[in-house]
Amino acid sequence: MSEYIEKTMEWIKRTNPGQGVFVQAATEVLNSLEPLIKKESKYQKHAILERIVIPERTVIFRVTYTDDDGRPQVNNGYRVQFNSAVGPYKGGIRLHPSVDLGVLKFLGFEQIFKNSLTGVNIGGAKGGSTFDPKGKSEGEIMRFCQAFMSELYRHIGNTVDVPAGDIGVGAREIGYMFGQYKKLTGRFDGILTGKGLNWGGSLARTEATGYGLVYFTQNMLKRAGLGLEGKKCSISGSGNVAIYTVEKLYQVGALPITVSDSNGYVYDAEGIDLALLKELKEARRARLSEYVKFRPNAKYVSVSEYKEGRNGVWDVPCDGAFPCATQNELHLADIKTLYANGCRFVAEGANMPSTLDAINFMLAQKDFYFAPAKAANAGGVGTSGLEMMQNAGMTAWSFEKVDHRLHGIMNHIFELSYETSKEFGDEGNLVLGSNIAGFRKVADAMIDQGYV
Repeated sequence: MSEYIEKTMEWIKRTNPGQGVFVQAATEVLNSLEPLIKKESKYQKHAILERIVIPERTVIFRVTYTDDDGRPQVNNGYRVQFNSAVGPYKGGIRLHPSVDLGVLKFLGFEQIFKNSLTGVNIGGAKGGSTFDPKGKSEGEIMRFCQAFMSELYRHIGNTVDVPAGDIGVGAREIGYMFGQYKKLTGRFDGILTGKGLNWGGSLARTEATGYGLVYFTQNMLKRAGLGLEGKKCSISGSGNVAIYTVEKLYQVGALPITVSDSNGYVYDAEGIDLALLKELKEARRARLSEYVKFRPNAKYVSVSEYKEGRNGVWDVPCDGAFPCATQNELHLADIKTLYANGCRFVAEGANMPSTLDAINFMLAQKDFYFAPAKAANAGGVGTSGLEMMQNAGMTAWSFEKVDHRLHGIMNHIFELSYETSKEFGDEGNLVLGSNIAGFRKVADAMIDQGYV
């Protein structure tokens, strides 16, 4: 490791105590940048590493709303505006008890390079709150979203910062936030993405991350002379990303056999029943354990049955794995089990779902293919960028047009990442390729714009 990177990493660890996931994300990116840093002295000259790992602005605020019993409830609210060198801040809002500053800094940092790779002029950000929508009434969710936006609206704008959804934030929550923004500002503009279709949303936005993940995987396997047709695929998660990964896998001839939620996973050897999955998770917001009531040949395994320190969904033999749930869900023991059972590719649908040692194991196998999240799951934010374009033109595109543009974005990201890996002497290492390609565009823009 270069002395510059090593010193920067020591400084990051010292100045971000208790923020392990952020340090992990920074470690993964900075280690990949070593060949670029050695080749181009300008990045050290302009202190780009030191500057890019600190958010341009971090806003922390109190969110107070009234529950159904008339009692005040209080949560932390955050917006981490990480980098705007190539465009307005862009990144989701996450509502989950696990949200803290370290989690949002990790997500916002990753978003810088993911957004850069898309070719759309958007910067990186992330926001959220400790509020948990699970178990809350519609009224409580609405009042929380209105209270959250009553502070956030001061810090966003359609050429400043354009938030989107994330865990716990779907079209319902976006609608409540948008309504409050409009009430407070008197403006109807493209301030949020993931909006309802009849008031500025984009067709194919719901499907985009899952579809894009499969498009990227197709590119990766095609370069190796392989394909997805006939492949048995394990998927974790059962939200939008997982559901539409399942849908697109069926469309390209693969067989998705698992999905999961926080309570356990389903294994359906005949293939996941997509219509049933959508009914349970989108229409009824039910637990995945309900699946086996309608598919008696399927198997449900609860988390209480998992081996210690393991994610049970990765025990199922498969040809390829798509971690689409949350960060650090794929550990070294999990990938070793997958590999021993015949799995030969992993494509990340969630943000940083693999631990560093799991990534290192995958990169060390010559017969294994790994699609890292910042490249493979960029379809969602890429399509958010397309929604911003539609809003700016006061128009709406067809599903086919958006999907075609999405496919083009994912092809571009793969080719850029692959060719960059080749340029720096490690052909096919998409971790290195995507990190350098994403970083270089942003870093060069920062140099062009001076010390701001």
